[in-house]
Amino acid sequence: MVKSQTYFDEMFGHGTDARAPYADYCNWFNAEGTGRLLAKSEEAEALFRLIGVTFNVYGDPDATERLIPFDLVPRIIAAREWAKVAKGIEQRVRALNAFLHDIYHRQEIVRAGRLPAEMIARNDAFLPEMIGVSPPGDIYTHIVGTDLVRTGDNEFFVLEDNARTPSGVSYMLENRETMLHMFPELFSKIKVQSVSQYPRSLRKSLGACAPDACNGRPTIAVLTPGIHNSAYYEHAFLADQMSAELVEGHDLRVVDGRVAMRTTRGYKPIDVLYRRVDDEYLDPLNFNPDSVLGVPGIMDVYRAGGITIANAPGTGIADDKAIYSYMPDIVEFYTGEKAILQNVPTHRCSEPDALKYVLDNLADLVVKEVHGSGGYGMLVGPAASKKEIENFRAKLEAHPGNYIAHPTLALSTVPILTDAGLAPRHVDLRPFVLVSPDRIDITPGGLTRVALTEGSLVVNSSQGGGTKDTWVLEE
Repeated sequence: MVKSQTYFDEMFGHGTDARAPYADYCNWFNAEGTGRLLAKSEEAEALFRLIGVTFNVYGDPDATERLIPFDLVPRIIAAREWAKVAKGIEQRVRALNAFLHDIYHRQEIVRAGRLPAEMIARNDAFLPEMIGVSPPGDIYTHIVGTDLVRTGDNEFFVLEDNARTPSGVSYMLENRETMLHMFPELFSKIKVQSVSQYPRSLRKSLGACAPDACNGRPTIAVLTPGIHNSAYYEHAFLADQMSAELVEGHDLRVVDGRVAMRTTRGYKPIDVLYRRVDDEYLDPLNFNPDSVLGVPGIMDVYRAGGITIANAPGTGIADDKAIYSYMPDIVEFYTGEKAILQNVPTHRCSEPDALKYVLDNLADLVVKEVHGSGGYGMLVGPAASKKEIENFRAKLEAHPGNYIAHPTLALSTVPILTDAGLAPRHVDLRPFVLVSPDRIDITPGGLTRVALTEGSLVVNSSQGGGTKDTWVLEE
């Protein structure tokens, strides 16, 4: 592994003095006692437990519900740094939306030879049922979570595009509320851009995408698989914060050509359904017939323009990890501009030369399943044992098309609070983007995920990671 001193420390850079964005915070921190801050950390944990900010861990019968560990040392980003990042995210999201419309219509990018036809035709995330369908307002990706990593002072890379059902925004909001509650004096000293407007912006953005069938103020509902889903807390939280209905599949049915929810006064049509159910389970008449999570016939209503589904079915093709490697071309094709935010260099294991290179260098690479998520099904070569590498090699040789590989980046670190004081840990960042026909809103900051284990590069909560509040400073 790369030696720790080669990592870019966002608080101290490569030196011992605090970088400009952290200067005021460091002055405050140094005046505080570690003991007081550790007590505050315990207070934060108790607060999260009281509120019920939990997530489920699939496949772990002993810990079906856990608190996501929260570290109270914020990640701080200067306004000028954020401005470049936000511009790059907006460019990327516009390109993703244009790509989705094209893929499900004329496929001009394939005709132009910029994307191999088999990347679409053989891709499990491509949804033939969406061919020729134009969603209300031509918006496919209403909510996007773009995962970023940082390697230097002005070096940000896109790790992946979450265009299906990105999660984590509730933790971003609760983290900020917790920090405001515990350290109000900090926010009077340091001017931090607000994130609290997100639920209002989400409702407004979804409402702006209502179908023509909508009459009056749009009725919005959040579709959840139910209480056993890993992100159920977030589903309930967002429904409450938006003043929207929280519904499950059995609460909905098709009535007079509309999707309607059961109420005490009969069935009421829904205009916009923010679904947190995967494509496969959305409609048992059109997809998985065994699904009890979706709504029979919802796709027929959708194709007829009777409802907006956010995000649109079939958006998975845009955040597929095999497609990811073509994103620089996709951005340039649809915007006419070079990508502001760069991809991490990617090896497509479906290509013989790339596969040979990956197999020869497994100990130095990060290998991911193209349809994987949550940190499952991946190999972090520098942190893996010889046995783990050899087991993974067998899977890779058996199904090379299922994998891509990245070099092990020197991910930036941000300090966490430990009993011994500050200690650096690797982080990533998931900013949240709202897309409507007339605008793109990017919440300043997002969710910083942190690998709490020293030296670990895996930040996913399901794999033992935690979260931090993310501060974007005002100008």
